[in-house]
Amino acid sequence: MEHGMDLAAGKSRKRKAAEEADWVSAFSLDELNQDLLERVLSYLPASSFFRLRPVCKRWKSITNSATFQIACAQIPIREPWFLMVDQDLDQSTVLDTSEWNWKNLSLPIQFRDSHNMKPIPVAASGGLVCFRTVFGGLKVCNPVTGACRELPQVVSVRETSPLHAIALHSSPGSSSSYRIVLVSGDISNLAFRVFDSIKGTWEDEVNLVHTTKSSLESHSGSEIFYFLSKTGDVVASNMQRSPSKQYSSVLTVENEEEVVYFISHSGNIVACNLVRKTFSEYPRLLPVYFEYSIDVVECNGEMLVVILSEFLETASVRIWKFSREVGSWQQVAAMPPSMSHEFYGKKLDINCTGWRNMILICINNYNHFSSCVMFHMEANEWMVLPKCCVDGSAKEFMSAFSFEPRLEVAV
Repeated sequence: MEHGMDLAAGKSRKRKAAEEADWVSAFSLDELNQDLLERVLSYLPASSFFRLRPVCKRWKSITNSATFQIACAQIPIREPWFLMVDQDLDQSTVLDTSEWNWKNLSLPIQFRDSHNMKPIPVAASGGLVCFRTVFGGLKVCNPVTGACRELPQVVSVRETSPLHAIALHSSPGSSSSYRIVLVSGDISNLAFRVFDSIKGTWEDEVNLVHTTKSSLESHSGSEIFYFLSKTGDVVASNMQRSPSKQYSSVLTVENEEEVVYFISHSGNIVACNLVRKTFSEYPRLLPVYFEYSIDVVECNGEMLVVILSEFLETASVRIWKFSREVGSWQQVAAMPPSMSHEFYGKKLDINCTGWRNMILICINNYNHFSSCVMFHMEANEWMVLPKCCVDGSAKEFMSAFSFEPRLEVAV
């Protein structure tokens, strides 16, 4: 991992290194026994650990220590990193929220395929990110350590059926247990398949039963609706998404039941209960002929929907939650109009990711407009992130994936 591209104002890299050196000398860590030293270092943010690791051979060797890995696993929460994807599908930049700066990320050579092409991220959970190759294969990677695992090829009787969602769920109490969930099939006849990391195999495909009568009967998910925009352009409302968010989904655990949410091609939110083996569609948030961009995120264990829409000569970004008690959508937050108005008329796409009480929204189009906004749910605060500049020019990010920088997580 390489470092650089600081965002934080008021602290230069030299000052930061000097402070860390003073901290090391003040506590005389070299006098600690190995077990206690490992416990102390396990509390450091990943960025600080990597900077301090070259201090001596003893500290450098700790990285591969089994007891250090155990000590790291006992830290319940790490401040998240956001893996950024630019318009060239490059993912060499992360936003480190422990220091609020950009960093360069170097993935291993074996991460590329035989044609020297990079896979693109499609899901993330815990300390892991799932990538999809151009040929449809899947890889799971720890972006911090570079550890990478290529999953077995999926064998399905529905090979011609469309893939709707790819979800990743890692077990909080285990450093090597995770599940990959694929949801596929016609929108009226869905099925899912699970890869179990402990077993190392794909489980049998399971059919999902449609539980409610919804807009499926009147609006087929594979149908494309055409309408005229306000400017007279013909618009197809098939919800085409950026490549890294084509299979955007959210996996939550509700009453010990795993539920995968994804956006259908017609813009409906679909919920798949993997325990009950059922699926249903939520009511539409906006009419099918309305121009908007939409994404699903997980925030504080709940599924939320972020929508960028235009109305009455202005644009708005709003966050919604579905209330089961009243059976309708409830608005939970809205970007201040002074921030969202600049998005009006630019035909923008939003791609979002959540982590606990934070939502990162990447807003962009293909005409060199790009902005990243962080929303803190509990404080109801919106913050535009400073640009990430490389060689004097700003990088334009179209999506992001959140993960915890954990040294102990295996693939």
